[in-house]
Amino acid sequence: MTRSDFIEDTARAVAGIAFVTCGPQATGDAQAQPRRREVVVNGKRVKTVDVHAHCAVPDAMALMGLQVTGAPNSPNVLVMTQTADRLRAMDEQGIDVEALSINPYWYAADRDLAQKLITIQNEKLAEACAANPERFVAFASVALQHPDLAAEQLEDAVKRLGLRGVSIGGHVAGEDLSLPKYDPFWAKAAELGQLVFMHPNGSENIIKPGALGGRGELGNIIGNPLETTYFLSRLIFDGTLDKFPGLRVCGAHAGGYLPSYLGRTDVACDVRANANCANKRRPRDYFTRELLVDTMVFSEEGLRHLVAEVGVSQIVYGTDVPYNWPVTVDLVLNAPFLTDADKEAILSGNLSRLLKIM
Repeated sequence: MTRSDFIEDTARAVAGIAFVTCGPQATGDAQAQPRRREVVVNGKRVKTVDVHAHCAVPDAMALMGLQVTGAPNSPNVLVMTQTADRLRAMDEQGIDVEALSINPYWYAADRDLAQKLITIQNEKLAEACAANPERFVAFASVALQHPDLAAEQLEDAVKRLGLRGVSIGGHVAGEDLSLPKYDPFWAKAAELGQLVFMHPNGSENIIKPGALGGRGELGNIIGNPLETTYFLSRLIFDGTLDKFPGLRVCGAHAGGYLPSYLGRTDVACDVRANANCANKRRPRDYFTRELLVDTMVFSEEGLRHLVAEVGVSQIVYGTDVPYNWPVTVDLVLNAPFLTDADKEAILSGNLSRLLKIM
């Protein structure tokens, strides 16, 4: 795609939102609307809600000299310039509602730039949702590097623009988000009762430079879940979840490695004399209310173990669209260890309640 192509395409983007895809855009007869897949559980039509759906706002990115294909952690793929393309893909996948989110790329911006960028971004997200209210909701973006401003932006996004929840990265310039300086943001999220969706950016805050280079794209494969693991652990052990009991936080990529080795985390404060834990409850207990994870585990056994460790009530469906991961509604629908009620809860019920989706 040339620069002129990009400018022309983004100018046509509905509501200023760029949806991206992992393959070439359909042309001609291939663009005919396919039949919408309806997800059914034991004869009952079940709504599906995707917590993990990426998009971009080119107008906001331009303020930092970025294009859609040049953004940090953005797929080097074609820009989808029509909302109809995204809806077509959702129909094919059996997804009724996507909760749109944007991976932070603006945490280095100064206050004035961050204020302008976030205003554009949240307003464009709101426009996209207003144009398709039955198919899209959106997580607000905030300038977390300015915690007081982030709190103001969240309140504005929720009360003025009608956005649902907020998406954040796992750190700001390497700083843990459990530090007291970020309390204004956490306090506002708890006060407003907004779900916080955390998406990592490769764990550069905890891994030495170049450690995950080479084959396999380990910065994504290992780094992303590692960053989520660390982020959730800090919120637990540093007492953030106790300080703000109204918080609900969803960790992308199935909560990283934390649910896979929760037993070791669960006894750390008991068996390690120097653990210096600030948490008031066992780590496992935060998975009964405060902490949630998405379904990105890719296998029946992975999902079974996730359910066994954190419970159905703390799991929400997620795809990481537009990345081409093998995540479909069938992973949940075909799971023999889930009841019909469990399947409905994971596919939509849990998230619909948190995001107030009717």
